Amino acid sequence: MGSGQVTDWQGKNVTVAGLGVSGIPAAKALHGLGANVTVVNDGDDARAREQAAELRALGVTVRLGDGATLPEGTELVVTAPGWKPDKPLFTAAREAGVPVWGDVELAWRLRGPDAAPWLCVTGTNGKTTTTQMLASILKAAGLRTAAVGNIGVSLLDAVLGEERHDVLAVELSSYQLHWAPSLRAHSAAVLNLAPDHLDWHGSMEAYAKDKGRIYEGNRVACVYNVADKATEDLVREADVEEGCRAIGFTLGAPAPSQLGVVDGVLVDRAFVENRQKNAQELAEVSDVNPPAPHNIANALAAAALARAFGVPPKAVRDGLRAFTPDAHRIALVADLDGVAYVDDSKATNTHAAQASLAAYESIVWIAGGLAKGATFDELVARSAKRLRGVVLIGADRALIREALARHAPEVPVVDLDRTDTGAMLAAVQEARRLAVEGDTVLLAPACASMDMFVNYNQRGDAFASAVGELGT
Repeated sequence: MGSGQVTDWQGKNVTVAGLGVSGIPAAKALHGLGANVTVVNDGDDARAREQAAELRALGVTVRLGDGATLPEGTELVVTAPGWKPDKPLFTAAREAGVPVWGDVELAWRLRGPDAAPWLCVTGTNGKTTTTQMLASILKAAGLRTAAVGNIGVSLLDAVLGEERHDVLAVELSSYQLHWAPSLRAHSAAVLNLAPDHLDWHGSMEAYAKDKGRIYEGNRVACVYNVADKATEDLVREADVEEGCRAIGFTLGAPAPSQLGVVDGVLVDRAFVENRQKNAQELAEVSDVNPPAPHNIANALAAAALARAFGVPPKAVRDGLRAFTPDAHRIALVADLDGVAYVDDSKATNTHAAQASLAAYESIVWIAGGLAKGATFDELVARSAKRLRGVVLIGADRALIREALARHAPEVPVVDLDRTDTGAMLAAVQEARRLAVEGDTVLLAPACASMDMFVNYNQRGDAFASAVGELGT
């Protein structure tokens, strides 16, 4: 189980930690390669029993309700990315000298000798959009590709499936990177770094270190955010291959070895002849959908990775034009009486909410949910001048209310003191009352949704439905 490719899985005793979107494909793949697979899972509910029955029918051993004990004779643990590093199972593995891999590490090790290179994207916010933009640009260049990893097709399916790829656009979370020690990308980007998932990583330093793993061993380009020094620091600390370059992206005019914006045009001063004097036009800002500042940054990062792979400028433009963002990402739901209603339910942390709030001049902000250990002072202080009013819902809304009292005491706040799903309709009605013509009612909760909703999609749908009721 060293660092090279493992070619003979026959009879290897592998424990897979967790059923679910990564555990089940991992168990099936390893079983198919001849390993003796045991799946351990904390839960023992109806869904888990159904999944266990499917795996047992194949000949996989499944232990439900006991995710803490390391099965006898285990030679490798493959974990779902969400399992915390301090779980007893991993402590037992460390003590027994048993390696622990995530699904990304497993996919990396199972690649064939002529496998497609990986262009990798991480960051606190914008990962999915940037990865999808990148895939759209690569497709526009005529390359066979897929957006995989934390989104879309599972990496294991992409690596082991029948379909051939020229290059993969890979979104990676900090969890996945934590468990992927030998990953070596062609090129990679860290979009930004802000406190998130600290309950999982234990500290900002540990979180940043896991994000920084994406640069280890890069061959061509380490793409960083000029406006976020922490991302450049990670590039400096990374051990990369000889000749690998640091490439910055900026919303301002780019210096040599950067991509940036000049007079409404996205330009490249990194992948051009004589970059001291020359710049290559890639696309218009208006080709980016939506052209909000943080989304232009996403487009520049995607363009940098594509250019590192040798994609021509025209493909960058065509790929950005063809790209449409996912639902619940700064989506205009309706325009009623001169007030825009915008769903950015995907803004599940303060950094994402900050980017969203920065896109509008005068806002009635709907916020609140599960804070995940976040604080809101900086977000409120930076956004105070844009706020017409605030409507708060959800379990940790008091944290936002207190930050508003400290940094925006003159802004009217409606605290709904509710965590039922019907609260969204009341929130939208209150927001309408506070808004005047020209305002934007913005759902950018800065919090996770699970206190009230199944996920941020359901929260965004509830918002859209409530806005729909206003229009009737």
